[in-house]
Amino acid sequence: MNVTIIPGNISGELNAPTSKSSMQRACAAALLAGGTTEIINPGNSNDDLAALNVIQQLGATIQHPAPGRLLVNSASLQPLSGELNCGESGLGIRMFAPIAALGSTAILINGSGSLLTRPMDFFDEIFPRLGIVIESNQGKLPIKITGPLQPADITIDGSLSSQFLTGLLMAYGKAATKKVTITVSNLKSKPYIDLTLQVMAHFGYTVINNNYASFEVYPVTAERPASLSYTVEGDWSGAAFLLVAGAIAGGITIRGLDVYSTQADKAILQALSMAEAVMSVRAEEIAIGPNRLKAFQFDATDCPDLFPPLVALAAFCDGTTVIAGVTRLAHKESNRGLTLQQEFGKMGIDIILQDDLMLVKGGKGVSGAEVHSNHDHRIAMACAVAALGATGETVIREAGAVNKSYPDFYKHLQQLGAIAQVQPVSREAEA
Repeated sequence: MNVTIIPGNISGELNAPTSKSSMQRACAAALLAGGTTEIINPGNSNDDLAALNVIQQLGATIQHPAPGRLLVNSASLQPLSGELNCGESGLGIRMFAPIAALGSTAILINGSGSLLTRPMDFFDEIFPRLGIVIESNQGKLPIKITGPLQPADITIDGSLSSQFLTGLLMAYGKAATKKVTITVSNLKSKPYIDLTLQVMAHFGYTVINNNYASFEVYPVTAERPASLSYTVEGDWSGAAFLLVAGAIAGGITIRGLDVYSTQADKAILQALSMAEAVMSVRAEEIAIGPNRLKAFQFDATDCPDLFPPLVALAAFCDGTTVIAGVTRLAHKESNRGLTLQQEFGKMGIDIILQDDLMLVKGGKGVSGAEVHSNHDHRIAMACAVAALGATGETVIREAGAVNKSYPDFYKHLQQLGAIAQVQPVSREAEA
């Protein structure tokens, strides 16, 4: 579909979307926990639905007893077929592959869209060291694995993504019969590992974090509680776009965000503060409104998903904003650094990519334009947010990319008073 954004002010109150990072980890933990787990405030993004599909393919059953609740029933890993498809979820493929390898059934692991081109060399390197037979596809999907995974002391490179480590930690937690240690070099996105450890602790696993240099995983000794429940957090990644929209065209109030969350993208508050947005942060809500915004310097190495909303913010800041961490963007749904440069360039914003830095020259006005999501959910949302303060309307092609993480995004903008006109188009027209 295409979406046309008409510039204008927004106002009102809104609940934050559900965190797919929290939801996907909860699905994995519920599968491994056995018995029945209640998940409260479950998400409905494409990545969330893919995670639910994967755990069902691995033997779990799902019930929906009431809105805002679901029940996961799991006995043990009992794959229904010899194939898993993780959709376009990078976390899904990297987290569920080690979990699927806990069993002895040969499983073909696949995905779709941009996931088919993203590097998976990690599995080729690590899985044979854990007793897993892997039939590789030159570092790309699909791959075929045969377990069972045998936890062992290993050293891994964490520079590409922390998602591989998340999968290993969860699989080790389930399978460990003695203390095992995962040593990690160059770990990126450390807050996402904090979230993994938080979920694991909630489900009864003991992992010692030695300053992110190594992780000691201990066998589970306590019996599973008669009932388990987990409440999925509000999503700082999606809410970052709403908060930036408020700074550009607000004021608005966003509820349902945990200011003590371990989510990496909570760092958007730091960037908004440095840009001197008008902001009030309370335990249960964040109120934000426009101001004369100033350029800022921000290191997004550990929160690369913030680049798109940060660029939208920087476009309205006087001066040149410098954002570090560009090398983390090459293997997202698009090559996100180049895509931001290209699409915001259409809106009159000059972006320079210089080694690991992105320089955004803002404060000179944003022009409405026809832009393209490049099948990247965060690019679509960034363009929509910037369009609120542009001169002239903006048309976003392939705007439905937001379904990957935030399917209610345009509806929520409309609830805040934005004019977001949705136009369904045929697949042929979108191509």
